[in-house]
Amino acid sequence: MMWTTIRIALACLLLISGLAACNQFSRNDQLSVQKQGNDVAVSNLNLGLAYMQQHEYEKSLDKLNRALAADPNYIPTHNALALLYQRMGKNEEAEQYFKKALSLNANDPHTLNNYGQFLCSARRYDEGQELFKKAAANPLYETPEIAITNAGTCAMNNGHPDVAESFFRQALDRNPRVATALLQLAQLSYNNGNYNAAHGSLQRYLEIDRHTPASLWLGIQTADRLGDKNTIASYSLLLKNNFPDSQETELLKESGIK
Repeated sequence: MMWTTIRIALACLLLISGLAACNQFSRNDQLSVQKQGNDVAVSNLNLGLAYMQQHEYEKSLDKLNRALAADPNYIPTHNALALLYQRMGKNEEAEQYFKKALSLNANDPHTLNNYGQFLCSARRYDEGQELFKKAAANPLYETPEIAITNAGTCAMNNGHPDVAESFFRQALDRNPRVATALLQLAQLSYNNGNYNAAHGSLQRYLEIDRHTPASLWLGIQTADRLGDKNTIASYSLLLKNNFPDSQETELLKESGIK
């Protein structure tokens, strides 16, 4: 049995204070497509996902509808349509497709994870967390640490940092290379005044992922608290040169940190 994993996002995770939110494709949301069965459905699904990544939503919708016509009971197609409609701002339609996918398999972990993110983005935090927990508990889920990390983000957005930290540590116990969990732990440590711990989590993050505006800005703030002028200068240069139009670059300009 051969699988192809296609990463698609509901939205950038709404992280904690200091980390920007945006709509883009993210490793924290994924849809696994099984390459077997109806070839017409699978090929159109993959084309629909490719168009979605390119923000060509009308073409994506056409291909996904073709996939659905070829196999009305193919769960990944319903999942993909839900994600597409959410990206188009049509949340009622998105939720209908999530529910249809779960009516076909109430334990599908990818649908549970994606629907959980949808619910948390709508501030239906308790509902979302229940779905993340259910996804992570599925022994067939290849990456339960993703759902656990998302549960942490959901708890953080709901104003429960202690609960969020517990989820992030659970995710890292499952897989020490979950970049989002490391970055959020770094932010939590910074928020709590544990600047050395924040620095340590950022270093671990950089061992497995590249800098983002959020990680650079957090690194600058942490270095400022630790009196590390060299890191401030290096990270500030990277932020201004690589992400000149980011919110974090504006925050740096306004902060007076040098």
